[in-house]
Amino acid sequence: MVKNRKVGPEDARSWLLVNGARTELFDVAYESRADQVVLDIEDAIDPGHKDEARAGVVEWLSRSDRSAWVRINDRSTPFWADDVAGLAGLPGLLGVMLAKVEAAEHVTETYDRLGGATPVLALVESALGIEEVVNIARARGAFRLAFGSGDYRRDTGTSADDLAMAYPRTRLVVASRIGGLPGPIDGPTVSSSHPVLREQSAVTVSLGLTGKLCLDMDQLPVINEVISPTPSDVAWARDFLADFDARGQVIRDGSDLPRLGRARKIERLANVFGVQPS
Repeated sequence: MVKNRKVGPEDARSWLLVNGARTELFDVAYESRADQVVLDIEDAIDPGHKDEARAGVVEWLSRSDRSAWVRINDRSTPFWADDVAGLAGLPGLLGVMLAKVEAAEHVTETYDRLGGATPVLALVESALGIEEVVNIARARGAFRLAFGSGDYRRDTGTSADDLAMAYPRTRLVVASRIGGLPGPIDGPTVSSSHPVLREQSAVTVSLGLTGKLCLDMDQLPVINEVISPTPSDVAWARDFLADFDARGQVIRDGSDLPRLGRARKIERLANVFGVQPS
């Protein structure tokens, strides 16, 4: 039986990227604390080994007891058509992460070729992608947006400074809201330092992104913790909701509705992530 992950892809905090050629890691990643696992047959694979890596991923996803997402090659490459053809209809395919999305058509063509039922997570990695991101978010088949921060910096010459990277991240947040999508997924933290990862994950949350790509299983507990509501947030939310119910759900002033929305969101996520109040 396929493992039912507690946290579904619409709420997933940690998205673990696994080299698609390292088939010995697939089961380990599947059993890890990652909310979602992404087998990578794009940037992680040398062009000369794409077919071999794809075949290994297809074989693993054909098993009845395994499931994952797959990061596929972008629409402009000769590998894209083989990727979608090879993955279409696999029982273990949860969805695809489409690399280097720069137009809504990249999403819809991928979605249609996969049969019109497989969600497409659009990885935005360039200046053009950021400029077109609202249209991408509205595209048929678009499930969620993700930020390819490294390629974006390479494309634009932007530094990794939080201020310099705030604009593209915010564009992803706004586009997701306009497109009616769950919150976007931030790019990975390359550093192995947990304090650095914790700090960068906190920036992710502060800007409104609700997930983060991950390159190392050791990073998973930190990402999951920081992107979850804190125990004190959960305590506040439950106290507010209890008080709201006790007064007959009467709105007292203009601040009640925003606080009610925040409290209900925290309560829902606390239940999804298993966070208990302090």
